[in-house]
Amino acid sequence: MSSSAAAAFDFEAQAEKLTRFPRHVTIEEQGDSPSRHPSIEGAARFPSEFRTLSVHVETRTSPVDGDAVVPRKTTVKELVELDWHIITVDEALQRLTVSPQTGLDTSQAQRRLQTYGKNAISPPRSNMLRKVLEWVLGGFGSLLLAASIVCFVAWKPLGEPNPQASNLALAVVLLIVLFLQAAFNAWQDFSTSRVMSSIKGMLPSDVLVLRDGNQSKLPASELVNGDLIYVGLGEKVPADLRLIDVSGDLRFDRSILTGESEPIAGRIDMTDKNFLETKNIALQGTHCVSGSGLGLVIQTGDNTVFGRIAKLSSMEATRMTTLQREILYFVLIIASLATAVAVLIVILWAAWLRRSFPSYINVSGLLIDVVSVMVAFIPEGLPVAVTLSLAKVAHTLSKHKVLCKSLSIVETLGSVNVLCSDKTGTLTQNKMHVVNVAVDDMVFESSAFGSVLADATPEIVSNLAQVVAVGGLCNAAVFGAEQEDGSDKSVAGDATDSAILRFSDGVRSATSIRSQWQEVFKVNFNSKNKYMLKLCKSAASKADAPIASWDNFVSSDYLLLVKGAPDVLMPRCKFVLDPAGGGPTPLTPVVLERISAIQERWSRDGQRVLLLARRVVRGDELPKELNPQEEEFADLVEQLRDDLIIVGLVGLIDPLKPSIPDVVKTCRGAGIRFFVVTGDHPTTSVAIAAQAGIITHADHIDRFADLGSKEELASKHPEDCSRQSLVLTGSELDRLNPVQVEHMCQYEEIVFARTTPEQKLRIVHEFKRRQCVVAMTGDGVNDAPSLKAADCGIAMGEGSDVAREAADMVLMDDFSAIVVALEYGRLVFDNLKKTVLYLLPAGSFSELMPILLNILIGVPQMLSNIQMILICVATDVLPALSLCLEKPESGLLERPPRNVKTERLADWKLLLQAYGFLGVLESLCAMAMSFWYLQRHGVPFSNLALGFGNWPGLDNELLYRAQSVYFFTLVLMQWGNLFATRGRKLSVVQHTPFSNPSTFVAAAMALCIGIFFHYVPWFQKVFLTRQIPVEFFFIPITFGLGLLLMDEVRKVIVRQYPKSFLARVSW
Repeated sequence: MSSSAAAAFDFEAQAEKLTRFPRHVTIEEQGDSPSRHPSIEGAARFPSEFRTLSVHVETRTSPVDGDAVVPRKTTVKELVELDWHIITVDEALQRLTVSPQTGLDTSQAQRRLQTYGKNAISPPRSNMLRKVLEWVLGGFGSLLLAASIVCFVAWKPLGEPNPQASNLALAVVLLIVLFLQAAFNAWQDFSTSRVMSSIKGMLPSDVLVLRDGNQSKLPASELVNGDLIYVGLGEKVPADLRLIDVSGDLRFDRSILTGESEPIAGRIDMTDKNFLETKNIALQGTHCVSGSGLGLVIQTGDNTVFGRIAKLSSMEATRMTTLQREILYFVLIIASLATAVAVLIVILWAAWLRRSFPSYINVSGLLIDVVSVMVAFIPEGLPVAVTLSLAKVAHTLSKHKVLCKSLSIVETLGSVNVLCSDKTGTLTQNKMHVVNVAVDDMVFESSAFGSVLADATPEIVSNLAQVVAVGGLCNAAVFGAEQEDGSDKSVAGDATDSAILRFSDGVRSATSIRSQWQEVFKVNFNSKNKYMLKLCKSAASKADAPIASWDNFVSSDYLLLVKGAPDVLMPRCKFVLDPAGGGPTPLTPVVLERISAIQERWSRDGQRVLLLARRVVRGDELPKELNPQEEEFADLVEQLRDDLIIVGLVGLIDPLKPSIPDVVKTCRGAGIRFFVVTGDHPTTSVAIAAQAGIITHADHIDRFADLGSKEELASKHPEDCSRQSLVLTGSELDRLNPVQVEHMCQYEEIVFARTTPEQKLRIVHEFKRRQCVVAMTGDGVNDAPSLKAADCGIAMGEGSDVAREAADMVLMDDFSAIVVALEYGRLVFDNLKKTVLYLLPAGSFSELMPILLNILIGVPQMLSNIQMILICVATDVLPALSLCLEKPESGLLERPPRNVKTERLADWKLLLQAYGFLGVLESLCAMAMSFWYLQRHGVPFSNLALGFGNWPGLDNELLYRAQSVYFFTLVLMQWGNLFATRGRKLSVVQHTPFSNPSTFVAAAMALCIGIFFHYVPWFQKVFLTRQIPVEFFFIPITFGLGLLLMDEVRKVIVRQYPKSFLARVSW
């Protein structure tokens, strides 16, 4: 077989197996054929963010099913046979019928999209049986199922020969409760899935693609094989790509697929025969953490490496949230108490009652008593209340465009006491514009710079115009297509680069400037080097700006351009342009001080200051045999980044968001320390922080030197040191000793400037070590590690893919929405505590007392098992849900954040209030009412106490009515509990019930439900419920009012004497 035939055979096999595109392909070209590495105009191809460097961000992937051996082998074989990394760029382009100059045409892309489907990974098939078991047996479900089975057994066969219908009814009711709870669990699961689907749909996922010769943004799902897409800093790779052009610093974080913690360089040529190891392939799901590149889409959707691996995953990795653990902790406490009491009853029956009173309780009756204990202890309404409460919070937050990956993460945000915020794009609008330009010590307003050039002499213009040229050339932003309405051209790129590009283009055409130069090598700006570098070669016969006549530039020379932080670049500069024209002047200490003074003055005004510099690199300084894609070339260019000429300074303003001062004021009032953590200059950062109210006294701010030496601080306690305001740079942070770090953490206001990703991560960890609950906000790749490490990571919706993926919460609109999230984070925990407190007195304690008195002193059980169920899942549920709808109490954001270590959902204070105060009162009143009813009908308490089944004068009808009296007494006293529990410290007058009208409706509905089950004849026959005299409705209402008044007295004492014993034990 000839080599050409072999190649054709390989192509056909590959096409059939992977892309299924037609074998016969042609490319219609005009002019010369494309080179192996297509030349794409450098300045127009790589939009990137003007910040960030990635540090490894851990991402958990689902484990692979151990039984999927055959699919795994098939997938491995398919990956081994891939050859996209082996063939040349030209061969890859030809295989997919695409031109490197124009990309796919729209009709061609549409045909492929219709034929092969969207670029989306098919969702994994869920294990429905497992889900159903979780819905049914989760929470209290297993206890309810066991109780129902016991009731069935107690009915038959243990109830033979006279099985009691009430036992059967109880068993059926327990099953109904079980399936209702399962239905709510299923609904919550469905709602959560729907919320997560909406989040995926709302998060930006557009890709910059080359189609029909134009750059345009498309949804990632519409990509097809053959598309040419631009990959920039901070973006997630949307499909498997064959890289066809790269910047020298292009890096990918592949940890999500391969576990490699170090970023992998991007290259054009194959570096490894293994498809997963070679550097000329960018894999879907990985992140671009540095540089930029152009890639050819070779695999989409399920055919990508990520998609193939996802097919093998049959389990979803899950972990419990803080709130879920809190609820589980509460469930375990209740289950343990119920089990302990049940065991105690069995022991008492076996050791005492069975011997002393053999006819009192038989085995069937014992089992029902055990079930009664379980039913009494379990607040069956709690799972429903939690589900609906979280659903309500999710709905409210989604209206404010706050998206939570986990619903209960909102509660974590409510506990935050340290908030670290990025500056650019979070506190500011990320809408930068150039306001000032300086050449040496001559300052110009940006709006007048064009007029200055128009009126200046050619010699002066030759120097001043270099600011415009360098700003346009050393720039990663690109212009989009012309707007049909004639408005300004759109710009794709970082806000800083976009602002400088617009400035340059406003003076002289940036497109014309760029057409005269061909990019050879580029280093994108990142948060470590804090500069952008570009090496260019002249593409015109005569070199124009930024080249001057005194450069003696020839066609074989190169132009090296640099733009970045002045404090980083100035040590590399030796000359400065003369604004009066002529050659550059030496950068003497006097001149340096003059330029630094301008930088400092602009920074104090809140401007971001960048330095533009350049130099000519002679042709013999760069060996022609070196490939710009090789590491040696990058090292050599780095060495040449010396003896630079300062072209000028540009000052940019990024306006503060109007809502930020109010947000900061609210957070400070809520006991949250608000810090700025940014990569910007310290002076600029402090100016913005002062405008935002984060720094209250910018004139009295401590710095590194004010922290003192180790010896000076060792003699002081951290609490004795001034702790108002502090500004630290990243390098100063690295020099702090442990004692200084301890004192740093005591400050109320801190600005961390010039920080790297590693330093941001350290800041988060330092405060977490000191028992702080830390929230971190950010939008760039450099924020991702700290977002992941924080207790609550908050990303901005317009930020990078990496940041959004690392965060727990995404603010899709304005940063001010964080106040709503903070409020509801505290509110959801408060309302759940109120719900638990409402459910426990009647639904747990007051149900348990009749059982214990029945066992211990031999009186009849004054509340039937069916009535216990009715209280838990009928009459108590609606009022409990109304508490979930409570609006925030006044002062919710004025009190300190919750201490997650000590303040639990159900702590001893809440249990004391529920059992020791509310539960005791309700039980005593209900018992008194039922025994009083019996006494009025000729059965005094003396006939019942120590009767153990021998109760003279008591028949079943009287007992059923007495039980109904007990039931309605609890229902009506719960009205008092409901209105008392609505406020923790505020009185019913301060926190008026009219703010939540649902409480009145819920209370009325609870009574109606009770009446329905006690007055309908069918339920009376089956559930053994009865009507009661009218006075037994009105007397319990007075008991409820008395309970409410007693709790009002408690609240008054707590408010008036916050340090009293009662205040210390109050919930």
